[in-house]
Amino acid sequence: MHPVLDDHLHLDPVNGRGADAAAEFARAGGTHLLVLNKPSWSLVGDVDDEAGFRETFDITVEVTEAADDHLDGRAWPVLGVHPALISKLVERGYTPEEARDLMQRGLDVAGEFVADGPALAIKSGRPHYDVDDDVWAASNAVMRHAFEVGAEVGCAVQLHTEGGDDFSQVAEWAEDAGLPREQVVKHYADGPVEGPIPSVIARKESLTAAVDAGVPFMMETDFIDDPDRPGAVLGPKTVPRRVEWLREAGHDEALYRAHVETPARVYGIDTEATLDE
Repeated sequence: MHPVLDDHLHLDPVNGRGADAAAEFARAGGTHLLVLNKPSWSLVGDVDDEAGFRETFDITVEVTEAADDHLDGRAWPVLGVHPALISKLVERGYTPEEARDLMQRGLDVAGEFVADGPALAIKSGRPHYDVDDDVWAASNAVMRHAFEVGAEVGCAVQLHTEGGDDFSQVAEWAEDAGLPREQVVKHYADGPVEGPIPSVIARKESLTAAVDAGVPFMMETDFIDDPDRPGAVLGPKTVPRRVEWLREAGHDEALYRAHVETPARVYGIDTEATLDE
């Protein structure tokens, strides 16, 4: 049996299927999961203090533990603050600077969850849609704070950002904060990217681009576990199916890179050893 890791998927025990989606992933041949918290507003509503983030993270840790029971490998939580939260806060009357400060405190709490054990990594980023200059500046400050937290607690940072393939400046910011660029992951990548490690969305053309480039990469579905959008972004069976598709095409080396080598480099996890636990 080979490790099959989905690097970015959501499980929502409040509104969605929760651990049942992990069981579906396992039945399709999946072994390891990185479970990202859903945005705070969709799990706990409006957040105005650290307690709201803590509740969001606790819910995610709990559902990840339940998911873990379904897997031959392991599930780990990745916790953080969704970059679109800044827009929600500004709409509610926060200044961009106040929103920045609150979001940075949320990242500090995520860092505590890594330092204290349950979480593997943290998540941050900046809006993937057009925003005012002051919101953009505040968002970049939030992301740079995430790099500082990652450097401090010794963990990787997954990024939710605008599209594109050149994030060399972002990788330099991480290094300025003391975080190696290979511990920065560009979630929802369409193929290779400049700077961070790409977590490639498991669509055939995106995976083909990453495999052909011969670069370190991982695979993800960004499954959002929303009953109103059951297969969005991709369903939980997608990564195991795409692994099978790539294996049939003879891409064993790229699969080893995506599911064993790169996760070890980025997160310090051993997906082979954890298969036997």
